[in-house]
Amino acid sequence: MFYILQEKEIQVLDLSGNKNKSILLPSIFSYPIRKDLIRRVFHSSFTKGLQPKGRDPMAGKRTTAKSFGINLGLARVPRVRGAGEGALAPNTVGGRLAFPPSTIERIHEEVNEREKRMAIVSALASTTVKDVVTKRGHRFTGELPLVVVDDLGKISKTKELQDILIKLGLEAELERASYRRIRAGKGKMRGRKYKRTVGPLLVVHDYSLPVVKAALNLPGVDIVSAKDVSVIHLAPGGHPGRLVIYTESSINILQNRFKGLIK
Repeated sequence: MFYILQEKEIQVLDLSGNKNKSILLPSIFSYPIRKDLIRRVFHSSFTKGLQPKGRDPMAGKRTTAKSFGINLGLARVPRVRGAGEGALAPNTVGGRLAFPPSTIERIHEEVNEREKRMAIVSALASTTVKDVVTKRGHRFTGELPLVVVDDLGKISKTKELQDILIKLGLEAELERASYRRIRAGKGKMRGRKYKRTVGPLLVVHDYSLPVVKAALNLPGVDIVSAKDVSVIHLAPGGHPGRLVIYTESSINILQNRFKGLIK
């Protein structure tokens, strides 16, 4: 399948939100948004990090219960001698499971490497379409994509980074991302009581920059380097259209990373 991909001119903003200069956005950002491909690769990446759940092979079997046999007017359920209580069988209290989960089950969905790369390109393209980003729930003012000068990487204070994001038109988005709610279910008792809203993503050209630590204290804000960005970052939950802020150099890294992928 062939697509006509074109480079377009975009504005690079300074740290005050003003237009600094114009650059050409690489053609990979004009790739069609393949929601099916993004969802498939997301599930592959997500299941790759899961640990298979298993059971103790002797769970429910540590008992002396035996069946009394037939022709006694009783069900052939294994019973504890002396007490007469049913045990061991799956239909008894404290008995074994009929089909317990096994650690040999395949829970990781295999996906071709080319599919993964094309899904990332498609997810990158979705970050430049305003209708897709707003439909996902993000709130911002201005045009997409948001490309900022490389001086953003020198910011070392969380308060300074927050002020810069507000100047870029993300004040409503930061307020939205600060919201958290109590999780439903037993997860509250297992160290994950709260669920937090997914906010903007910062894609930088180097993960050793001071801005990485500054962004960690902003609720809902994630940061990743251009060479490590994946569908997990760009489309949380398998839904494309995350609000992303790129540095100028990260655009060049992404262009070289996926060079020659699409013809």
